[in-house]
Amino acid sequence: MEKGLLLVNLGSPKSPKTADVKSYLLEFLSDQNVIGMPKALWQPILRGIILPLRSWRSATFYQDSWTPQGSPLIVNTQKITNQVQELLPNWNVKMAMTYGQPDISQTLKEMQKSGCQKVVLLPLFPQYTQSSTKSILDQAKSSQVPLLVIDRFYNHTTYQKILAKQIQAMWDKDSYDELFFSYHSIPTTMVKHGDPYQKECTATTEQVSKLLKIPSKKIKTVYQSKFGPLPWLKPYLKNALMQAVEIGHRNILIATPSFVADCLETIEEDYVQNYQTFKACGGDKFQLVPPMNDNLDFSKFLADLALKKEAQDAK
Repeated sequence: MEKGLLLVNLGSPKSPKTADVKSYLLEFLSDQNVIGMPKALWQPILRGIILPLRSWRSATFYQDSWTPQGSPLIVNTQKITNQVQELLPNWNVKMAMTYGQPDISQTLKEMQKSGCQKVVLLPLFPQYTQSSTKSILDQAKSSQVPLLVIDRFYNHTTYQKILAKQIQAMWDKDSYDELFFSYHSIPTTMVKHGDPYQKECTATTEQVSKLLKIPSKKIKTVYQSKFGPLPWLKPYLKNALMQAVEIGHRNILIATPSFVADCLETIEEDYVQNYQTFKACGGDKFQLVPPMNDNLDFSKFLADLALKKEAQDAK
């Protein structure tokens, strides 16, 4: 019996063309784990207003960040997958995406056909939230393939040490006034309904900060990537950058723990839009700690998670 591991990330349009971006956004924003409004109310708004206005604009962002190999998120997730496969030569290691291709359910069925009777499912999101992890679990369960699920890993000491090492290395390279831990925001209603995401983001900052040689007064938790008119978790990164400049903090280092691979949010939103806002306000140094991408220590961590999960199941 072959052992299987499926690494899952968010997904990407198959090309940066407007039509493909529109198709991707339709799938993404139709997910009720992402947008909780009743379909009868939401779909006319989505199809009649949001997609016609947002698709072409998002397409320009994707065009700016697209690489010769394809979508940065897909390319970097494939690199992680390849490294983990090399570390687990006796396993069948695949990647899938919540939206777009490769499809989660289809990939799991293919893995089962190839001999994987049970698959370790590992969403590449350190913190659990309904709008990312739950969607992955829902799609995976629909495949009816037996699963061993690792639904979060922010609380693993090894992960925290890897993240701290990356941050400290960047901090030591230059002189900064503040360190921002910037997480993808979610609607506040999700937290009110019991989503643990905010608590897990706060815990990530607290635990990693203990491993850093950076004064706690220089460390702040912020959120980015808000979508729509409803209130989302604050403080927003863009506002925090402007406020930092106002008090004379013109040199900011940003870590993005909720993104393990470079993607539109890190490349376009942060390094272009937020950078421009920061500079326009009078900011000086603006630097991001790179996401994990193909950090071999991180790939080893993921491989070890899978091995431990499989060993626990075998007992």
